[in-house]
Amino acid sequence: TSAMSVLHFSSLLAVALLARAQTQLLRGSCSFETDSCGYTSDPTFAAWTINAEGRFITADSSYFGENKKYVLVSPELELRDWSCVRLVYQISGSGSLQLHLRPEGENFDYTLWTAEKPSDSWLIASVDLRNMTGAYQLLFEAKPSRAMGNSVALFEIHIIPGYCLGKSSLLYLGYNVCIIDLSICCVTFPPPMCVCVCVCVKLYYMCILNTLSIIFIVLMRNDVLGHVLSKLVVFEVAFNSPRGGYVALDDISFSPEFCHTETGQCTFDPSVANCDFEEGLCQYYQEQTGGSVWNRVSVKPNVYRISDHTTGTGSFLLANTRYTSRPGYVGRLFGPSLPGNHKYCLRFYYALHGFMKIDNALALYVYDEKNIAQEKIWTVSERSKDVWTEVEVTYLKPMPTKVSFVSICRNFWDCGLVSLDDISVTLGDCRVTTGPLNPPPGHCSFETGDCGYTQKKKAKKGHWLRIRGQTPTSYTGPKGDHTLGVGYYMYIEASHMLPKQSTGLMSTELRGSTGPHCLIFFYHMYGSGTGTLNVLLHKVDRERLLWTRQGEQSVSWMKATVDYECYTRHWIIFEAVRGSSIRSDIAIDDVVFKKGPCKDLPSNTSYSCYEERLV
Repeated sequence: TSAMSVLHFSSLLAVALLARAQTQLLRGSCSFETDSCGYTSDPTFAAWTINAEGRFITADSSYFGENKKYVLVSPELELRDWSCVRLVYQISGSGSLQLHLRPEGENFDYTLWTAEKPSDSWLIASVDLRNMTGAYQLLFEAKPSRAMGNSVALFEIHIIPGYCLGKSSLLYLGYNVCIIDLSICCVTFPPPMCVCVCVCVKLYYMCILNTLSIIFIVLMRNDVLGHVLSKLVVFEVAFNSPRGGYVALDDISFSPEFCHTETGQCTFDPSVANCDFEEGLCQYYQEQTGGSVWNRVSVKPNVYRISDHTTGTGSFLLANTRYTSRPGYVGRLFGPSLPGNHKYCLRFYYALHGFMKIDNALALYVYDEKNIAQEKIWTVSERSKDVWTEVEVTYLKPMPTKVSFVSICRNFWDCGLVSLDDISVTLGDCRVTTGPLNPPPGHCSFETGDCGYTQKKKAKKGHWLRIRGQTPTSYTGPKGDHTLGVGYYMYIEASHMLPKQSTGLMSTELRGSTGPHCLIFFYHMYGSGTGTLNVLLHKVDRERLLWTRQGEQSVSWMKATVDYECYTRHWIIFEAVRGSSIRSDIAIDDVVFKKGPCKDLPSNTSYSCYEERLV
């Protein structure tokens, strides 16, 4: 008893997971017993039909006609807390079913889930919905194959408060036997432990829908000083049916890494180590011995030196190692201290200029709190000059650490300029966190393709090309893309065109919505004969100029932001006009559409479709 008076349970984390009985269903749930519960077919496409005897709604290839898909739209919903969408579906023959999220006031739908595997039985899928600040709609998009007899059906849709149980699938085998395959990573202890509990479960049991409850409980026992002494994990299963059954658990593991699911969050925010150097050094500092090597600088847009990576007109860090106090000087730039026992993904951009040898141009070390170097985690491996190049480094240490950017100058002739910009830190492995290769809707870095952008049909000669590296014509065009430095971008090759000839790159169709939107992109206009780059808003019956730049702008990538409003369907066109000579290559990269007004640059231009309606 005296021992128990010292020890106590300081926290109880109970996560009620999927497949629980008598759960409250939220608006948007539907069993299609008598009607569609407010779900409607998008009139632009083929219509879903409710089975004559109820119980499910079908997208049947027999009624396909000229339409290529079926889209079922939910009533307007509001989501203040995390929820789980559980749907029972079947794909007969060949086809696909997708679930999309349509936030109010946005031009793009977000794909949440996709299924293409056919089945003779009903299947269950579970999809997490994150909390949102505004209204939204769910869209179920079905594409059955045109062959006779193929169909996609929805048996029921349940929206349940709380998190889904990982990525789960449930298969009905007859009327009484169910199998659930679960793979979850759902609990993260708070700092300083941040231990992730990962579990893989397969459940076999006699069942009818909603007859099983699973509760996952984690207990942490602390001493009086708050130090964690032990952790207790409890799996509790309750059968809500007299039929009973059995449950099997397998492959339970504990990992010291942060859980990259939305069901567990550490309170520590690694963004304290982010810095774009626009307003200072943030929490970065350098050792003071021998004077300052790293300095915050800005370069006005010109054709002689690259500017910063963030906007093309901002600030970045520059180490001029040729002008240090003594030969062999080591310039160290330290970041803020970050807690241990986390896996971190560090991203940054660097550029080199003037180096004869790059062996010691730039390296990245991890230091402990006593300023003792623990490990070199990255160094420059390839010659890269005058191009902002992205680096991704993943590291994990048990103790609190800080990173240090190190540049060494052994003699005057081997050294040069080292530039740093846009440092960011996130939790997790860089290989699995979202990056430019997996952009959300409305974002295009051109790394994996053209994102649905097409050549405008009236262009007779010359067209937009997707390329990486430097353009073929010297003294024009970029040396690398804006996203990675070694990735892809779109450009026009002026030597293939005649003076004043234009070509357009058209976006996919945008739905249009009320309220302002912001178009952000980076452009490159370098060359003595550079022409004009226009951004046009194209509607069915007219075009309107939103933004334009003419003539040589800079050797760097420049950021552009355009405010506009349009409530009807429309397209955005990037139109390039060739200048007077072949040194007129024009490029674009990293196109982003965002809801709300632009707030970045004072040189924004704006336009509203409403103005046309009032004229």
